[in-house]
Amino acid sequence: MADDAYLFLLPDRHPRVGAALAAVGALECAQTPAVQGWLHAHGVPASSEQVRILPAEAEAFIPDGAERLPLPLGEDEALRVQQECAPPSVTDMESELLDFRETTQDWESLVHRALTAGIPAPRIAQLTGIDPHDIGRLAM
Repeated sequence: MADDAYLFLLPDRHPRVGAALAAVGALECAQTPAVQGWLHAHGVPASSEQVRILPAEAEAFIPDGAERLPLPLGEDEALRVQQECAPPSVTDMESELLDFRETTQDWESLVHRALTAGIPAPRIAQLTGIDPHDIGRLAM
């Protein structure tokens, strides 16, 4: 098997990229001593939102300096990783932005995800009611 995906640690306050390892379901390689040792060495559980996975062809999206580990995957596992990493549709993302008006939790993460999905900052401000200056600060 070749390296089909990368496991990496998402730096704090970085837009979410890839999928959480826990979100893709059980991967055979996740139980190997190499992966378990890597997680232990970094002091994070596999269930942490910081532990992310991306298909190998999307390696360029891994943040600079992020700790990473190449992973071999089976065909079914590779497909699950690709599906979980697929960007949400703009409609789904805008719906989530509209729902934000009901809460104030984790707004920075939501804005980062919306920007990553390609939604322009003015549209995010319109949908959420967040001050455009705050959104602009995160867009830099």
